[in-house]
Amino acid sequence: MDNSTIIPKKDPMGRAIADYFATGKAAKLRVLSSMFYEDEIPVDTLFRSYENMPRLEQCMLDISKGRVLDVGAGSGCHSVELQKRGHEVVAIDISELSVQVMKERGIDARLVNFFDGTFCEKFDTVLMAMNGIGIVGKVERLPQFFRCVKRLLAPDGQLLLDSSDLRYLFEEEDGSFVVDLAAGYYGEVDFEMRYKGVKGATFDWLYLDYNTLEYYANEAGLECSRIMDGEHYDYVACIKRKSC
Repeated sequence: MDNSTIIPKKDPMGRAIADYFATGKAAKLRVLSSMFYEDEIPVDTLFRSYENMPRLEQCMLDISKGRVLDVGAGSGCHSVELQKRGHEVVAIDISELSVQVMKERGIDARLVNFFDGTFCEKFDTVLMAMNGIGIVGKVERLPQFFRCVKRLLAPDGQLLLDSSDLRYLFEEEDGSFVVDLAAGYYGEVDFEMRYKGVKGATFDWLYLDYNTLEYYANEAGLECSRIMDGEHYDYVACIKRKSC
């Protein structure tokens, strides 16, 4: 987990976002992993409107307040909706191409890595939609993540995120949960993206069960609450500073 950003020639998703924004169409954005079969991200869904968002995302937008930091904003679909509602929004992403697209969409977008300690503005809502906490990569990095959250949250601010518990991949027919504890946390996944001739670097991505999220939030002196459950082991959580 470093403070780097992604240059265009190594940015498959950014290139796909830029193509779709410019032409209304894009080629196949492929997603590969050592843990799963090859998948594809439909690029048009990255530009979806509020009406076409999953209800967990809609929930996070509905309860966002004040000045909002949209982390890993991509095409800026959440920022666009929040701006329509009158919020002041800052969108950050590590993709130069994505940031340029968002700027052209009228968003205050910045090429900033969330873990860059020089970024110290304060926000009433830090939004990490579409499993945005995945950028943490490994459970062991959660303490550093929460230090960054505390740096960015206004006194009465909130972190809103959604994630998924991958335990369903390890459940037996009788409901038992079988996982190799020696292999590390079961929600740690590696991914690689490819688009046309652009191949991205392999990166770590974290899917986090709620109990583990709550534990590390509490260890960091923060309160964690479960706001909504999805239909398949997914949820929305809200994290705030502990009240006196």
